[in-house]
Amino acid sequence: MRANKDFHDARYAQTLVREIESLNQEQETRIVHVCGTHEDTISQHGIRSLLPRNINLVAGPGCPVCVSAAEDVDLAIELARRGHIITTFGDMIRVPSTTSSLAKERTAGADVRVVYGASESVSIARENPEREVIFVGVGFETTAPTIALELLGKPPANYSVLTSLKVIPPAMEILVNIEGFAVDGFITPGHVSSIIGSNAFQPFAEKTAVPCVVAGFEPLDVLESIRMLLKQMQEGRADSENEYTRVVKPEGNLAAQKVLAEVFRLGDAPWRGLGVIENSGYFIRDEFSNHDARLRFDIPHIESVDILPGCRCHEVILGMIDPSECSLFGKRCTPENPYGPCMVGHEGTCRIRHEYSFD
Repeated sequence: MRANKDFHDARYAQTLVREIESLNQEQETRIVHVCGTHEDTISQHGIRSLLPRNINLVAGPGCPVCVSAAEDVDLAIELARRGHIITTFGDMIRVPSTTSSLAKERTAGADVRVVYGASESVSIARENPEREVIFVGVGFETTAPTIALELLGKPPANYSVLTSLKVIPPAMEILVNIEGFAVDGFITPGHVSSIIGSNAFQPFAEKTAVPCVVAGFEPLDVLESIRMLLKQMQEGRADSENEYTRVVKPEGNLAAQKVLAEVFRLGDAPWRGLGVIENSGYFIRDEFSNHDARLRFDIPHIESVDILPGCRCHEVILGMIDPSECSLFGKRCTPENPYGPCMVGHEGTCRIRHEYSFD
């Protein structure tokens, strides 16, 4: 992004669009992003309508509550039914699971509380020493350090975390390897990159020969990232470049990375509709096992159903279909009554597309 530019400058946007058109090679070009906030920017500002028709912007698995596996939600529901205090983010309580949701359990009398973060959950545990308090930790590399800090801060004995934390790069590899679904470039997420750094995507770009550009969240950020990707394609390069230089450093946030390494280990994790992805989740290390809800409670095996009958969220998450191609979209499945997870949160592709009414 050029310095001292209004991020909504229409003239500069036109300049970028012209540069994109000049770099456009006219064959079908699929650019995938893996961030719900990018999808919100793209849809809200009609960015797809500004681009040549052969450039297809595709929303991938960038919504943390959307990709949280049903088995994780089912575990939280089981703990809520046992009378424990469940704390989590507002979007998460409405995510449909196999037979219920945390919101429905709260209506039925369960103690489910919306919090802004792990620190608020720890405070609730201190205020209720006679109760077990579980924080359902959801998110990507951006959210995970805040949870790690609370575990390092010696929380009370009645506090535990049910992790559903995901790592973005392994999911990008899944997309690249889908047969018949060619990815020509990735807009990589600015929030995640502020933690792991733009350099973190360089090995992926080299391995897959797919260019990557870290982008910010203003309309001009997105347009500039598309221009940078097309420039790489024209030059036959596949690197990880950084458009979001005002926030993201090549090496990322080293202090946050240190905290993550102290508290979490990488492990194979289930993603809703995508199955188990190798080394794609953060799990609590043995040193903090007293605060690991998966180990703290004797929970029986639950037969979970990730995708309910008729729902096509898994295809939306993978970018294989547009939300409008699902027969339930805007009918059986709405923001007020979500049937699938992609209609729940403000980062869900279906929710965003429904809100802005773009086909």
